[in-house]
Amino acid sequence: MESSRGQNGIQLLLAAEQEAQQIVNAARNAKLARLKQAKEEAEKEIAEFRAQIEAEFQRKVAETSGDSGANVKRLEQETDSKIDQLKTQASAISNDVVQMLLKHVTSVRN
Repeated sequence: MESSRGQNGIQLLLAAEQEAQQIVNAARNAKLARLKQAKEEAEKEIAEFRAQIEAEFQRKVAETSGDSGANVKRLEQETDSKIDQLKTQASAISNDVVQMLLKHVTSVRN
């Protein structure tokens, strides 16, 4: 009788050990599945964020490249205006400058 109780106890211990091992394996598999799912979700969020940032970057590039042409036109207009202004000023004082140069060139000092 004692031997059957001992064998029965051993059988119970082996069964409990197998059940514990199954519980541990199930928990490990569930953990790995959760980690895999979290990794996939993170990769998806990263891809969405990258796409959003890239779209914003492309929009800004498009905006600034369009402005670049407008800036060039504006600068050309400002330059032409400044050149015209300088020509007007130069023609207004050119006679005075010529007279001053003639006066200094023709005067003789000892």
